[in-house]
Amino acid sequence: MAADDFLERLRREGRIVIVGASLAGLRAAETLRDEGFEGLLTMIGDEPYEPYDRPPLSKSVLLGNASPKHTELPRRRSVEAKWRLGVAATGLDMAAKRVLLADGDEVEYDRLLIATGVRARPWPNAAEAELDGVFVLRTRDDAAGLQRRLTDSPRRVFVIGAGFTGSEIASACRARDLPVTVAERADAPLVGALGGVVGAVAAELHRENGVDLRTGVMVTSLEGDSAGRVRAAHLSDGSTVETDVVVVSLGATRNTEWLAGSGLGAGPRGIACDAGCRAFDFRGIVTDDIFVAGDVARSPHPLFGYQFLSLEHWGNAVTQAEVAAHNMISASTDRRPHMWVPAFWSSQFGVNIKSVGVPSMGEEILITQGALAERRFTAAYGYQGRVIGAVTFDNARWLQFYQGLIETAAPFPPTFRTVDRRPEGRQPVPADFPDPSLPTHGPTVTLSGYSPADRRLVFKPAHS
Repeated sequence: MAADDFLERLRREGRIVIVGASLAGLRAAETLRDEGFEGLLTMIGDEPYEPYDRPPLSKSVLLGNASPKHTELPRRRSVEAKWRLGVAATGLDMAAKRVLLADGDEVEYDRLLIATGVRARPWPNAAEAELDGVFVLRTRDDAAGLQRRLTDSPRRVFVIGAGFTGSEIASACRARDLPVTVAERADAPLVGALGGVVGAVAAELHRENGVDLRTGVMVTSLEGDSAGRVRAAHLSDGSTVETDVVVVSLGATRNTEWLAGSGLGAGPRGIACDAGCRAFDFRGIVTDDIFVAGDVARSPHPLFGYQFLSLEHWGNAVTQAEVAAHNMISASTDRRPHMWVPAFWSSQFGVNIKSVGVPSMGEEILITQGALAERRFTAAYGYQGRVIGAVTFDNARWLQFYQGLIETAAPFPPTFRTVDRRPEGRQPVPADFPDPSLPTHGPTVTLSGYSPADRRLVFKPAHS
C-alpha cells in the first residue's frame, strides 16, 4: 500500500474520541462525518443528556416560555457515534492513547478532541453552597431547579454577580414580577466585559426595571435557618438582605482538572492550542493527535496581538469545532487556522446587546452612533490606535461594519463620517475597565497571555 493511501485510510478510518457532549463536541462530530470520516466515533459526556443549547437556560427557560427538556441542539445530520453519557472523563494517558472514565473503563483513540467547556463557579463556602435555595446556572438540571423555585413565587431572589448571566437572571425575575436584589463588587454591571462607560448604562437599566442593585460590595456570607434553607445574605457594607433564593453567578471554571498529570498544557485558564486547534503539551510543544475546541480552549489570535484568548462564546464553539474536526482528518497542507472574530449577544430588560472583537482590550471608547441616554447606540473601542471591538444596544445592524474595521485594523478613532447625530467635536474617553488583577463577574473573553504553557506547571507521568 502506498504511503499516501495509508495516510488517507488512517485519516478516514481510525478511532476518534470526543470528550465533551457539548455544542462544540456535536458540531465537531457532524463536521467529521460531513468531511468523510468513516471510522469509530465515540462521544463522552459527564451529563446524562445529549448536547443541548445553553443560552436559552438564562432566558426563555427562566421566563417559563420553554422547558429545559426542549433545549436539545438541532442535528445537522446523523453522527453515527457511540455515546457514553453520564460518565465523566477522569484522566488521559497520552502515551497509551487512552481516555480514563469515572466508571473505571478506558477508551482508546487515534485522535482526540477535548471540548469539555466550563462549569459554573460555586459559592466558595461549601456549607453555605449546600443550603436549600442556593443555585448556580450552567446546566439543564440547574435551570430546571431554578425555574421550579421561581414558579413558587419566592419573596426575594438574590443574585451574586452582575455579569451577563447574572443580569439575564435578574431580567427574567423582573419579567416574572419577582423582587430581586443584585450584588456586584464592581461599580456597575458588565464592567469586566464592556467597561464602566457602558456599565453605567447597564446599571440604569437594572434600576429602572425595579432591580435593587448593590454595587461596590461583596457578599460575605449566606445565612440559613434551622431547616437548612437560605434566609439571608450578608454584605461587606454591613447590610443584610433577606431572601429565600440565591443565585451564584461568579463566572466559570474551565474543566481541565481531569488532565492533571497528563502532560498537556492545561490549567485553570484552559488548554493551550495553536491556531489549528492542536493542543500543546506542558513544555509548549504542539501535539499531532490531540485537538481542542470551545470554551476550554486557549488559542492565539493574530488580530489581537497573538494573545491567547479563552472565549465563552456560542459562535466560537461552533467555528472552532468545525476547524478542529477538519484538521483532525486533513493532511498538514490542507489544515485551516481558526480566525473567528469574537462575537457575543445578550438580551436583558428588553434590550438586545451585541458585541464583536475584544472590547475588554480597549483603552478608549467612542459612541459613534445613537446616544447612551436613549439606550440605543453603537460604541467602538480603541487599543493602541486601532479599532479592537464594538458593542451595540438595540443597534445591531451596524455590527458587521465594525467587524470589518476590526479585521482590517482600522484606525481609532474611526475616520468615517456616516454617523447619525454625532455631536460635533466628540472625542474618545477612557473605557474605564477595572483593574485586571481584581476579576469581575462574567467576562466572556479572557486574555491569557502569550505563552502556550504555564511555566509553573510540573509534569509527573501518570505511569512510570
